[in-house]
Amino acid sequence: MPKLKDIAKACKSKNAGPFAVTLDIMFDDVALFERVRSTGVISASLIAKLYGVQESDVLFTEYPPAMAWKATLPRPVASGAVGDVDVYGAQQHAPLLDIEIPL
Repeated sequence: MPKLKDIAKACKSKNAGPFAVTLDIMFDDVALFERVRSTGVISASLIAKLYGVQESDVLFTEYPPAMAWKATLPRPVASGAVGDVDVYGAQQHAPLLDIEIPL
């Protein structure tokens, strides 16, 4: 099975304020996006599992016109607080990269 990092145009993360992080998964091919979308693998429940949060804490948006998914979830530590390891939230996309897609 291909991994998301091998078929997506981009997987990225960034702060959505000091208390949340946003994850983006984007494709540049409509047919491939639709094939991945039809698997149902990319979901709020998967994001919750990968990031150790409750599914109800994940704001999940599928946006077909942009061939993308977006998820916003709470940060475990506020940006810049003691114990924060990624002030900008720019490295939080790593768990997405190894998602296996059953194509």
